[in-house]
Amino acid sequence: MSRTPMALLSPADQERLRSLRRMKAVALGALLFMAVLFVVSFWLESRHPWLGYVRAAAEGGMVGALADWFAVTALFRRPLGLPIPHTAIIPNRKDEIGRTLGEFVETNFLAADVVRDKLSRTALSQRLGEWLRVPAHAERVTAEASTAATAVLHALSDDDVQGLIADLAREHLIEPDWAPTAGGWLQRIVEADAHRSAVDLAVDSIGSWLDSNAAAFQGLISRRLPSWVPRLAHRFVDETAYAEAVKFVRAVQADPRHPARLAIDGYLARLADGLQHDPAMRSRLEGAKTSLFDSPRVGELAAQLWNTAKSGLLTALADPRSGLRVRASQAVAEIGDRLATEPALQARVDGWVTDAAVFLVDRYRHDIASIITDTVEKWDPAETTEKIELMVGRDLQYIRLNGTVVGALAGLAIYAVAHALIPGV
Repeated sequence: MSRTPMALLSPADQERLRSLRRMKAVALGALLFMAVLFVVSFWLESRHPWLGYVRAAAEGGMVGALADWFAVTALFRRPLGLPIPHTAIIPNRKDEIGRTLGEFVETNFLAADVVRDKLSRTALSQRLGEWLRVPAHAERVTAEASTAATAVLHALSDDDVQGLIADLAREHLIEPDWAPTAGGWLQRIVEADAHRSAVDLAVDSIGSWLDSNAAAFQGLISRRLPSWVPRLAHRFVDETAYAEAVKFVRAVQADPRHPARLAIDGYLARLADGLQHDPAMRSRLEGAKTSLFDSPRVGELAAQLWNTAKSGLLTALADPRSGLRVRASQAVAEIGDRLATEPALQARVDGWVTDAAVFLVDRYRHDIASIITDTVEKWDPAETTEKIELMVGRDLQYIRLNGTVVGALAGLAIYAVAHALIPGV
């Protein structure tokens, strides 16, 4: 039956082929048995009239076996190679069968209501959660994800990634005009007095530094005095400068309306206005930004950061005991635990999955079903016949066997009824 060598068939197909051959042998054996029984009974019927019933049964069995052999064979090929009409149905109507099968699947299995009904009765998220909450399963998911991420990182070209980063930076950071946006933000910060905390922090930091670094003022000013000024004056000048600095900082800390604070407020307000409306200031900011990003040092730093991040990721992904892998496994297990125990979350996730599946089926069900049609159309007619016969041929041989039995019973019944109703037969 099979044109494909046994060694090229899958183990499952090899077993199907053996079963098909056994059933063909059984069906043929039943036909031969009926033929032998017919010859013997026909030969001895004149001496033993009761063998007429055996002959009739054998004759009917042969007719039934031959008729069903013809019917089964006609599905797959021409019986005895004869060009009989309406035979070799599967190879001759292969494409039509594929289209019909695709339409059947599309109509009865890929309908939105069928998919929604099936998924609504399936606790998808709960089952997934029960599986993911098991630590071994969470580690398996993490390991598979790590393998995939490692493959992606190895596949990425460093030059391509750096080029992509540079293109994205230029598109989203360099080409846009920063000045108006920065000026607008700064204006809102000043108007809301949100900069006060930053000014307080700066003043407090200066005050703390002065308290801890009085010695730094020794010689800070006096070394610039003429050499003929007495040493005592040098010390007096330095101490006075330090005392005035401390006094100034304390005054700024104590007075919210100190002129220094007001000067800072005025400067920030002017800066915000200039960034939004002064072309010269905006041009200086954009020039500084472009010079910064176009600096070779910045490019080298970006390349170093990518190489360091990539190396670190690869090392962490390869080590099952790394912090990244451990935390990822814990996160997956926690997600599984929530999915398994929180009905509200289950309902949301099931709803998302169902809606997504229904949308995909509704939108692409014809394309999905066309896979069947296109695949069958590409099959060779002989290959199609072989595949289908391997799948259903064994069951069809039972039709031949049943035809033999039913034919024998029918022949016996007809012969008995004829003898009973027609005198002299």
